Amino acid sequence: MTKPMKIDFVSDVACPWCIIGLAGLEEALSRVGDLVEATIFLQPFELNPDMPPGGQNLAEHVFEKYGATPEQSAANRERIRARAAEVGFTIATTPESRIYNTFDAHRLLHWAGLMGRQLPLKHALFEAYFTRGENPGDPEVLAAAAGRAGLDPDAAREILASGRFAEHVRSLERQWYEAGISSVPTLIINDTYVISGGHPADAFERALRTLAAEA
Repeated sequence: MTKPMKIDFVSDVACPWCIIGLAGLEEALSRVGDLVEATIFLQPFELNPDMPPGGQNLAEHVFEKYGATPEQSAANRERIRARAAEVGFTIATTPESRIYNTFDAHRLLHWAGLMGRQLPLKHALFEAYFTRGENPGDPEVLAAAAGRAGLDPDAAREILASGRFAEHVRSLERQWYEAGISSVPTLIINDTYVISGGHPADAFERALRTLAAEA
């Protein structure tokens, strides 16, 4: 019998482990087939909520935030790039890449959820930032991503210019922070089971089958 599952996927579009985790989850869901009927809600989380609009050099940011040397940063980027390639995603960041504010991206993702196009927009935003090196805080980058996700770019521009959904997104961010989430990706299944990290599909598949058997 098919088991319904609500999956809250808390993540940021500037988080490489989030695309790795999302791809792993989607592959796991395809493997379990009719065993699980999942509804995924992409929930907002900002790794750097105080980042100015112009962003910051990635290597500089990693050094300031984590104390990582250039050699450590390069090794970590290569490890992430390899993991992403395993799930068919291209990460092309370099020491010259920049990290940006993502709040407006989360506003647009909320709107996309209302339109039933949240996952396609999430993938389009990941590609814009990690593969093409675009600024996910730029209204034109966001509008173009909306178009690739099957949404109306002009409607996206209107939302971004109006400030719509800002307070709602802030409220959701506070909700997850107060729930104890401090790193992403984090999955909450049926409001009860928590899985943290960008795991491979095998790990998510085991979890889904176990939870389906318990339901």
